[in-house]
Amino acid sequence: MGVMRIGHASIKVMDMAAAVKHYTEVLGMKVTMEDKSGNVYLKCWDEWDRYSIILTPSDQAGLNHVAYKVEKDSDLNDLKQRIEAYGVKVTELAEGALPATGRMLQFKLPSGHEMRLFAQKEFVGTEVGSTNPDPWPDNLTGAGAHWVDHVLLMCELNPETGVNTVAENTEFLCKALDFYLVEQVMVGPGGVIQAATWLARTSTPHDIAFVGAPKSGFHHVSFFLDSWHDILKAADIMAKKKVKIDVAPTRHGITRGETIYFFDPSGNRNETFAGLGYLSQPDRPVTTWTEDKLWTGIFYHTGDAVPTFTDVYT
Repeated sequence: MGVMRIGHASIKVMDMAAAVKHYTEVLGMKVTMEDKSGNVYLKCWDEWDRYSIILTPSDQAGLNHVAYKVEKDSDLNDLKQRIEAYGVKVTELAEGALPATGRMLQFKLPSGHEMRLFAQKEFVGTEVGSTNPDPWPDNLTGAGAHWVDHVLLMCELNPETGVNTVAENTEFLCKALDFYLVEQVMVGPGGVIQAATWLARTSTPHDIAFVGAPKSGFHHVSFFLDSWHDILKAADIMAKKKVKIDVAPTRHGITRGETIYFFDPSGNRNETFAGLGYLSQPDRPVTTWTEDKLWTGIFYHTGDAVPTFTDVYT
């Protein structure tokens, strides 16, 4: 089967105590382990692997890497061959290079972002277990996020020089890793420049997204909630905790998701995302947004441009 879903995101933070407080008290994650280097590992209540977020001490914010889980260890051998045949260098990392995780493939996307693939991570189970489970646990805190849903990466795009790592990333993931294109934004004369893409391996609207920018970076990591009601509750929690909100509760046209964007104490953008939007499948027609409807696609209710949403990232 190859790539199944997102496995984890490793995020740089400048104040570990403040970051842990944010991800546990605002998002409702649980610390599952720490290592000798001061890295902290967390999971959401509805996830069964040991962790889905790694917080690493740093003097700047941003993304270290994003990792995706594959179905079988043998898939790593097949995918390594395909990635290298595409012309991308792969480094094999031995089991234990990350705690509780099997061997990994490490490589760079055309945009320069680091991606990893792994097949094995220690199983710890969800907070409600898998035998006669309750619909939610009694010890929920904060927004009670179910799982890490996706990441959005900013990718260098310069039509004047012909650089478009959005399109390059998209082609690479589709051809080498069997992702499929779900939605896209096309801009420029004749609408021929692929300026943003949303890709999936599961049945959700996206497992990763790429958006063009002057330089590559990290836009956000997203956490899944059940409903619009949960989105509003999350906003209340953010207000109580004095969290810096970037975009108040609204709906996307792209993906149809219900959303809030906000920042962790280091300035890394988070999202709470609710509503599966639609059934995403490889044979579903690709949804295309034109340049004149770009902001309607991003913020459906108003369609108003919010320049900081695309200009501010880590």
